[in-house]
Amino acid sequence: MKRNNRWFLLGLVPFVVMIILFQLAPILSMVTGSISQGNGSGFTLDYYSRIIHSEFYLKAIKNSLLISTFSSVIGIVVGLICAYSITRFSSKVRDRLLMLSNMTSNFAGVPLAFAYIILLGSNGVFTLLFKQWGWSVFADFNLYSWAGLVLVYVYFQVPLALLLLYPSFYGIREQWKEAASLLGASKWQFWRTIGLPILTPAVFGTLGILFANGMGAYATAYALVGGNYNLLAVRIGSLVAGDVVNEPQLGNALAVILAFSTLLAVYLNHKMTQRSKMLQSGFASKNTRSLRIFPKLKSSAMKEEL
Repeated sequence: MKRNNRWFLLGLVPFVVMIILFQLAPILSMVTGSISQGNGSGFTLDYYSRIIHSEFYLKAIKNSLLISTFSSVIGIVVGLICAYSITRFSSKVRDRLLMLSNMTSNFAGVPLAFAYIILLGSNGVFTLLFKQWGWSVFADFNLYSWAGLVLVYVYFQVPLALLLLYPSFYGIREQWKEAASLLGASKWQFWRTIGLPILTPAVFGTLGILFANGMGAYATAYALVGGNYNLLAVRIGSLVAGDVVNEPQLGNALAVILAFSTLLAVYLNHKMTQRSKMLQSGFASKNTRSLRIFPKLKSSAMKEEL
């Protein structure tokens, strides 16, 4: 047994080395770089002070938070509906739809931005085609604006939400739906009191992942708007590898703020998930659930007692 344990620990060495090199070392370098002076002579918090007192960088943080929040909320709503719809198809159709969702969730970055520019840009295919037909569908739409960025972000947020929420629907048993129907509950009553509370932990967890995905998106936004729109990820890239301004320490400070906001969102979603689980367990322990869910059952029971 001891020899097997030794071989098991030896097998973990590559994993530990990978974690140290590709996760812990970059994080340590980012944090130390954000508080170190340019000449390496000491530590300072001047970079964080510059960010706090700069409307330019505060605007970048605000824009990133708004775009990530809006795209995450839209993605979770649409993804929830699509995930439920996929469970209604046959297994063959369902597998093909999931394969397509997996492909679209990974279709991001520069190719996605170029695809939207070709289709919905100022001289895009749909833009010119609808203009020729006399349709004013995209007359006031600007792909290189806040609305355009949200639209592009939603493209890869929806399939990701679908893939993450899809397995949760199989936690809702068909017997529960049949029992609710026999007891006189409508579909809306079932989903409001049983279905959605069961899905709540998965929804909150997926929402945190979508928010982090939106905050960290760089290639798509940079290829679409470049430096014309003030985003946190774009500002970090311009400070670290910019041709005009090159301040890696300030970029590290912005990266720490980005990481902190993402971790904070994930932590809040985790706490909300735990709270929803506690409410579910407390709600399930009550024996009056059936009377609260199905008022018809309550009235019939009262008539039988009389």
